[in-house]
Amino acid sequence: MSARFTDKVILITGATSGMGRAVAERVTAEGAKVVLAARGKDAGDAFAAQLRAAGHDALFVPTDVTVAAEVAQLVRQAVEHYGRLDGAFNNVGAATAYAPVTDIDEDAWRADQALNLDSVFYGVKYEIPAIQASGGGSIVNNSSNLGVTGAPGMASYSAAKHGVVGLTRSAALDTAATGVRVNALVTGGVDTPLLRGAMGPNPEEAIKAAGAMHPVGRIAQPEEIAAFVAFLLSDEAKFITGAALAIDGGMTAA
Repeated sequence: MSARFTDKVILITGATSGMGRAVAERVTAEGAKVVLAARGKDAGDAFAAQLRAAGHDALFVPTDVTVAAEVAQLVRQAVEHYGRLDGAFNNVGAATAYAPVTDIDEDAWRADQALNLDSVFYGVKYEIPAIQASGGGSIVNNSSNLGVTGAPGMASYSAAKHGVVGLTRSAALDTAATGVRVNALVTGGVDTPLLRGAMGPNPEEAIKAAGAMHPVGRIAQPEEIAAFVAFLLSDEAKFITGAALAIDGGMTAA
């Protein structure tokens, strides 16, 4: 595998499972030093130790990304430990309020926005100055196909993910002249522990049904998302910024 990230420092939120874990494994295999963020300390410590045992450089910082002060501290620790920050994958998110819009409780609405949108806002807010100070780099925000479409019973999640796309585009314009690129992923279904946990008692059947909703006939593997994120984080994507990029098996095209 290439060494596109030699001497580069990449910060990843939601780093201990699913897409975040796959991105960490991909960029470290290409030479990156990684700063891993998640709420679960035991899982984070174990994953960082696993990466170090494989010869990679990894730091885990327990972080609740819905709290601005914790995200600010995460970025500070990254820079204090490694001396720079070159890129970030803002990856935390999940649907929590399933209801018609008229039935969504205000607290559930705010919780969805905090998890899916505020977390990304705090990320770009504090990552951008650190990346600028390092000479430029790339931020990738994980949105969703529901960041550009809608679905019944998903108003809260979809609104937050639309917000991620709008935030990404505006942040990209704010930073375009400074060497910082900001892009969003428009993902379809991805086979992660989080998705499987939401699939009920027969996840395999539910996964097949979800795959049938994608024109390609299946959902993605985390490693497929990671390959695309690694490209966007790399210097090979230097002319891409402010984009909402579909990696969704054709869902939004349909």
